[in-house]
Amino acid sequence: MSFTSLAMAILMILVPVSPAHPDAQVAQGRLIGRQADEVDFFRGIPFAAPPVGALRWMPPQAPASWEGDRDAGSVGAICVQAPANGDPGVGPPPSSEDCLTLNVWTPTERAGTLPVMVWIHGGGYNNGSGTAALYDGANLARRCVVVVTINYRLGRLGFFDHPALAAERPAGQPAGNYGVMDQIAALEWVRDNIAAFGGDPAQVTIFGESAGGAAVTHLMVAPAARGLFSRAAAQSGLGRQRSALMAGDRPGRPSAQSLGVAFARSAGLGADVAAEALRALPAERLLTPMPAFFSDNLIVDGEVVPEDVVEAFAAGRQAPVPLIIGTNSAEFWWIRPVDAGAYGRTDDAMTDAEYDALLAAYGGQDGYDAHVVSDLIFNEPARHLARLHAQAGHAAYLYRFDVVPDSNPEPSGGATHASERPYVFDNLDTVGRTMGGRDHRAATAMADYWTTFARAGDPNGGDRPAWPEFGAAPDRLLEFTNDGPAAKAVPFDERLDLIERFYGRVRP
Repeated sequence: MSFTSLAMAILMILVPVSPAHPDAQVAQGRLIGRQADEVDFFRGIPFAAPPVGALRWMPPQAPASWEGDRDAGSVGAICVQAPANGDPGVGPPPSSEDCLTLNVWTPTERAGTLPVMVWIHGGGYNNGSGTAALYDGANLARRCVVVVTINYRLGRLGFFDHPALAAERPAGQPAGNYGVMDQIAALEWVRDNIAAFGGDPAQVTIFGESAGGAAVTHLMVAPAARGLFSRAAAQSGLGRQRSALMAGDRPGRPSAQSLGVAFARSAGLGADVAAEALRALPAERLLTPMPAFFSDNLIVDGEVVPEDVVEAFAAGRQAPVPLIIGTNSAEFWWIRPVDAGAYGRTDDAMTDAEYDALLAAYGGQDGYDAHVVSDLIFNEPARHLARLHAQAGHAAYLYRFDVVPDSNPEPSGGATHASERPYVFDNLDTVGRTMGGRDHRAATAMADYWTTFARAGDPNGGDRPAWPEFGAAPDRLLEFTNDGPAAKAVPFDERLDLIERFYGRVRP
């Protein structure tokens, strides 16, 4: 062999060239993906059988295998949901009950196995998908991680029960939380197949926002999810919610089965409706009336989600993994405590003394009305879960997101609910408005913190400002601001302390 030929052979070994249509062999068969800008991506991969017909309101079943090559260049259908309301996290139509697919992004050039980040979208367990451009994982994958986004059943297809369904179930079969079961099935698929994309199944981070953040904490207390992930990040994921039981009504909290009976009546079905009749309903009929996340879609079924998150954390029964948890500075700025709906009623149980003390802490009625719902639903619960996780001896990192672009059209006075998502994914081009240099710097920092956390279980590294660990530095967090991230004491601790005492009285 000539010297030139030998040199070319060595070069081919050292610098492998990935094809424009990369392939991956998973348990079900061979996938043909796509490549762009040094990232390979595979879309529309089934991780469970279509939950249709007799499989509606059943635990997810294993996906079927296929012969030959399966094209993975296009996203699958989003799960059945009401028409999009402008949220960029919804994803493209069509919608279908046959929606249990996931998407994978991985660097084209890889040295060894890489940490994996599995995104769980928000949307009140009623809308959203893993297929939205907002959640494109390419910019995170370029930071040397493998990114997975998933779909899961939504609304009454994902979070529902009825006595007729209960009557036909075998003893011990999990029910109610079908959307959470789908999330667990996706994590099991990742465990079994992610090595084909260069990912390390022993180094999986789950992260999600809003309902997806609540899902992260549900998975932290779900026995069936134990061992399927090694780190977690909950963005605006509630924490103090009181879920519906499967069959037992509680004061002010109907059970999942009572809610199911009420829906069946609204659909014109009698009290003795059979399970077959429920399964025969068109999927679109299940959307009306729209179930409410805070009061309808949160279920403690006793098996998949055995107890409320805050109770599990207080007893130290959550997954012992490093946790990022945080909120935005103006989460529900548009909701007032007198508004109809579950969020607006959160302060109804306050005594006059509790209300007067909070009114003073907020500087009067205007401040109370503008901020108390966000503090009750998001800010105090996040601090509380961070404290409980740290007290259990686990690493916890609390944050507050307060980046507001000049082009923000909302009179929010801060960072509104869900506005951190394009920064975490470093996908500012998906928000539909002009973003400046400070926004791009914030997105770079946030994506770097998140991917470093996925790699090491600690978001710190490089020349970024140090993010204090909550156990070592109690009541200190990292705040993302227009001037960059900065470590500081938890803001507005006086009013959060009052809310903590209120919750301690009504739910000791």
